[in-house]
Amino acid sequence: MTVMLSRQIFLRVYFIICRMVNGLLKTAQGVHPGAITTLSPTQDATFKLEAIKCLVGICRSMGVWMNKQLRISDSSLPRNSQTDDVNVDPGNTILSSNGIREEALNGMTFHAEISKDISEAATFEQRRAYKLELQEGISLFNRKPSKGIQFLINAKKVGDSPEDIATFLKKTSGLDLTMIGDYLGEREDFSLKVMHAYVDSFNFEGMEFDEAIRLFLQGFRLPGEAQKIDRIMEKFAECYSKCNPKAFTSADTAYVLAYSVILLNTDAHNPMVKNKMSKADFLRNNRGIDNGKDLPEVYLGSLYGRIAKHEIKMKDDTLTLPSKQPTNGNMILGLDSILNLVIRKRGEEKPLEKSDDLIRHMQEEFKAKTGKSESTYYAATDVEILRFMLEACWAPMLAAFSVTLGQSDDEVVTFHCLEGFRYAIHVTAVMGMQTQRDAFVTSVAKFTSLHSAADIKQKNIDAVKAIITIADEDGNYLQEAWEHILLCLSRFEHLHLLGEGAPPDATFFTVPHSESEKVKQPMSPVVHALKRKGPVQLQQAAAAARRGSYDSVGVGGYSSGLVTTEQMHNLVSNLNILEQIGSFEINHVFTHSQRLNSEAIVDFVKALCKVSMEELRSPTDPRVFSLTKIVEIAHYNMNRIRLVWTPIWHVLSSFFVTVGCSENLSIAIFVMDSLRQLAMKFLEREELANYNFQNEFMKPFVIVMQKSSSVEIRELVIRCVSQMVLARVNNVKSGWKSMFMVFTIAASDDHKNIVLLAFETIEKIVRDYFPYITETEITTFTDCVNCLIAFTKSRFNKDISLNAIAFLRFCALRLAEGSLISSSKSKDKEKSGKPATCFAVGLDSSKFTDEHDQLCFWIPLLAGFSKLSFDTRPDVRKSALQMLFDTLWHHGHLFSSSLWEQVFVLVLFPIFDFVRPAPNPAEGRVNVNGSENKYNGLDEDAWISETCTLALQLLVDLFVKFYQKVNHLLGKVLELLTNFIKQRIQSVAGIGVSAFVRLMNNAGRLFSDDKWQLVLLYLKSAAAETAPDCAQIAYNLVDSEPSDVEEEEEAIKSSPEVLDNRKMATKEVGDVGVDILQSAISDAKCCTAVQLLLVQVITEMYHMHGQRLSAANTMALLDILYSMAVHAHEVNSDYALRLKLQEVFWMTQMTDPPLLRLENEAYQAYLKLLQSVTHGKPFLAKEINIESRIIELCEEVLHVYISAACTKSFPEYSGDHSRPHSVIPLGSARRGELASRAPLVVSTLQAISGLKDATFGNCLSRFFPLLASLVSCEHGSGEVQLALSNILSSWIGPILLQA
Repeated sequence: MTVMLSRQIFLRVYFIICRMVNGLLKTAQGVHPGAITTLSPTQDATFKLEAIKCLVGICRSMGVWMNKQLRISDSSLPRNSQTDDVNVDPGNTILSSNGIREEALNGMTFHAEISKDISEAATFEQRRAYKLELQEGISLFNRKPSKGIQFLINAKKVGDSPEDIATFLKKTSGLDLTMIGDYLGEREDFSLKVMHAYVDSFNFEGMEFDEAIRLFLQGFRLPGEAQKIDRIMEKFAECYSKCNPKAFTSADTAYVLAYSVILLNTDAHNPMVKNKMSKADFLRNNRGIDNGKDLPEVYLGSLYGRIAKHEIKMKDDTLTLPSKQPTNGNMILGLDSILNLVIRKRGEEKPLEKSDDLIRHMQEEFKAKTGKSESTYYAATDVEILRFMLEACWAPMLAAFSVTLGQSDDEVVTFHCLEGFRYAIHVTAVMGMQTQRDAFVTSVAKFTSLHSAADIKQKNIDAVKAIITIADEDGNYLQEAWEHILLCLSRFEHLHLLGEGAPPDATFFTVPHSESEKVKQPMSPVVHALKRKGPVQLQQAAAAARRGSYDSVGVGGYSSGLVTTEQMHNLVSNLNILEQIGSFEINHVFTHSQRLNSEAIVDFVKALCKVSMEELRSPTDPRVFSLTKIVEIAHYNMNRIRLVWTPIWHVLSSFFVTVGCSENLSIAIFVMDSLRQLAMKFLEREELANYNFQNEFMKPFVIVMQKSSSVEIRELVIRCVSQMVLARVNNVKSGWKSMFMVFTIAASDDHKNIVLLAFETIEKIVRDYFPYITETEITTFTDCVNCLIAFTKSRFNKDISLNAIAFLRFCALRLAEGSLISSSKSKDKEKSGKPATCFAVGLDSSKFTDEHDQLCFWIPLLAGFSKLSFDTRPDVRKSALQMLFDTLWHHGHLFSSSLWEQVFVLVLFPIFDFVRPAPNPAEGRVNVNGSENKYNGLDEDAWISETCTLALQLLVDLFVKFYQKVNHLLGKVLELLTNFIKQRIQSVAGIGVSAFVRLMNNAGRLFSDDKWQLVLLYLKSAAAETAPDCAQIAYNLVDSEPSDVEEEEEAIKSSPEVLDNRKMATKEVGDVGVDILQSAISDAKCCTAVQLLLVQVITEMYHMHGQRLSAANTMALLDILYSMAVHAHEVNSDYALRLKLQEVFWMTQMTDPPLLRLENEAYQAYLKLLQSVTHGKPFLAKEINIESRIIELCEEVLHVYISAACTKSFPEYSGDHSRPHSVIPLGSARRGELASRAPLVVSTLQAISGLKDATFGNCLSRFFPLLASLVSCEHGSGEVQLALSNILSSWIGPILLQA
């Protein structure tokens, strides 16, 4: 029944309003032309005026009722006179809910801690006096916190340190919780220190975020001023992040989430809030708060559930509040005015359902109602009713005010029409009716006629005043409509300056035209009145005199055409009218921007930036009025809490970046200088640890530095940043990231001056201000390192590169010394009383305490040195390499084993990436100037002979020095060295062999049996893969042989074209075949040389470390050497291969047999090692039966020699028997081969002579035929005959005589 009655009442009021407004509209419009009327003109005008007054009265009554229902201050209503300025900032100020609690101290129990000397007082009077004095101090604190604290300090009831006072505030009963919060929020230095000490006294480690807030807010009530709340919550977020470093990316996340949680708590548990925040709303409000990323949905969901279920309360929330105390949860927490700080307001409540069917149904019910109804007054309370009324009457009101104002110049009519506009704008703006609000605002803006200055009248000036008043009174609700208001102010300022004769902005921000390009205006008598303003002012005045459209940005638009004398006359008179509004009124809109709430200021800044962009867009008449105002309002609003300032700065930073990259150099310079001024002011604000405010503020400099194509702008950015750093070095904090990014970009700039200027600043920062870099955020150390690395690559000045390398060395020293300790961390104390764990080196132990920090700081630094080893400048390469290994040599003892592994894998091994094994042996050649950028431009030979050789030697020395920590990396080091050895360039392979020998000589004594086994495994692999492949040469020779000669001749005779094709194909195939053949020959020669080196390496290894080798490892070493000898012998015994090689001796230049030297030296070394084992390790020799190996080797060597000495010619092999074959020459060549084999045979005969009597006797039957053959064969040297004579006379003869 009640609902039906309400609908009927609403319907009745709705139709009354509609009829009344439409009737007033018709009255205000007057009699239509041509209509018959009995009214005189005076009466008609009076009727029109009264109708307008009635419409204004309706708007006014709507505004009063709406303000009452929404509890909006009456000051929000339009007023005729300016009110006195109040020193209160609505954007940041929050009224306290209950002020100071005047509770009597009688009956209350105080549990303040009593100092030891008082607690031990002997008399009751002393205790009583102490308690009374303490109560007096508490009472004074509850009225004036600062005076109360000072009183207690003077009375020696509390210590004078911030920690003592924080403990007193935290543990003393009887203190007013509101006063505690108010005192903690003060910005005085001492109060700030007390607040920091108070927050630091909490241990939030391991706590959920809402648990921490509950604990934190139990001891005080949040103050009523937003700035105070901001300081407290900022410190809380820092403390929580410090106690839980892995919870969030930075303290900024905790800071925003803290406000969001408080908002949720108020929303969920305040009975005045009807539409509660849902879980989806809460998740949406907190998107992207973790450094642009979303917090886990599960985490936020559980947080929402706990807050919604259990309200955050203070200790005294259970006490009975005074009867007049509002029960609003917002007021209890002191947050009633900042609920819009975290998120934008949720969408306006949907209007009541409106449809023609509903209204028609209500009409029928009303008509059908019978009976007599009593007159009853119903007071409306739902403000949404007003929305329907406005939807019904806004259009008639707009028409009435607009038509009347456009037709009449009467001051009274103008006044009431503008009053109606003001009330209508207020109501529609507060109700969130954007379309209607914008329609009213646009109409008033158009009535200013500032876009057509020649037509301005007094009523237009009044419209300008109305615009200013609207901006002042309803700024919090204008939203996008701010653009129309600011556009009017921009045009007014333009005309105002024109009237004063001031030079336009275009004078300073456009390129001057030549005389022929200047616009020539026709002369008129009126122009002489403006001649004193100069030629540029005349052009501006002519443009203003033209009638332009409202939508054009400039005064008079961009219209062209001649200016009439009448227009110029009007302009001169109108410029004088503009003086009714002074600069103070215009500036008032901007200075009072700090009074806008947190949402309105963002809308205001967006609109101002948009207008400024339009001003600057003009190619001929750019203006900077709005740009200067942007800088001003940034100054005015910079002291807002950071949660409000952040969205403001997002808008401003985007604007500064866009304009800073403008093609108009003068404007870009002006903008960057303005940004510098703002940054200097912003850097005056202190930033706590783990926050990112300063870095966000400095990002526009980085983006402009990256995007700007102007050398002047980039140089200006460097100068601005340099000035800011050197002037505000104490407060840069997180801004170091952006600072170093700017200098890093500058390091790679194409202009030398920019590079030099940037490095000059970096040099001063590192040398004089290094401790500030890591004062609150040690990760900025990596940014500094990356910046210096960028300068090491400077191509303009070698000294810059060398100095940057030296500074990197300095950074390494500071890192090793443990200087990267955050000042905030160094002050922390763990709750146990021990110093908090911080990143330090060499303080209490000899290694780093945090594995992650090792990788974050050392690896980028060392990798920077490593990459410089590929620099094209030899001096830079040498310096970087020396610094790299010096750093590791002197500070490697601080590294853990895991860090050492990363150093080798990520820093050292990449220097030698070019020796990675290639899948195709033909591609296995070194290519330092390959496709990788780090090798481009290098002198291959110089790099290999100088840098690579030195680097590999230093790596081996480093491995040996820190063998105890890096021994698990032996396999990777051996793999690197053997990859060198396997290369098909002799110089590179020689480097690997040399490094391998260096490793064995210096570290062999440290190897265990397992390590020796690993060494021999890689040595075996190197020996196997470097075995000379002479068969590949023969294979290529077979492929390159021509086809049957007779067949070719027949083909050529039958077709002459075949001859030409054959010649071309033969040339192409021949070129390719020759290249492959030469590559195979070169590889074979290289492998032969490497095998000879390996023979020496194995011999030297055994002489130095043979005593340490186990039986298995000794056998493995001997097997490697023997396998090399056998392979060489097999190649030398392949007579068909030798014949092929001799056929192309002119190309191969290989001796015959091709591997004779390798065979002899390998067998010789093998024999000597066997003898060394026999004499040096007799027990081992017996265990592995070395004697039998010696006998077999001697027999094999003698067979080979006899075979070579007695062979008359190569045996024929399958193939083309029609071709003649060469034979071994019976002269000098054959004698040369035998002479080469003679030393081995002599050593073999001596080895036989050295056998034990019994052993020799047992083997006599095996050796005697061989010795007899030696007697009968030809020899190339008398050494063999002499050795044979000795063995026959000393051994064979006596045995035969005995027989």
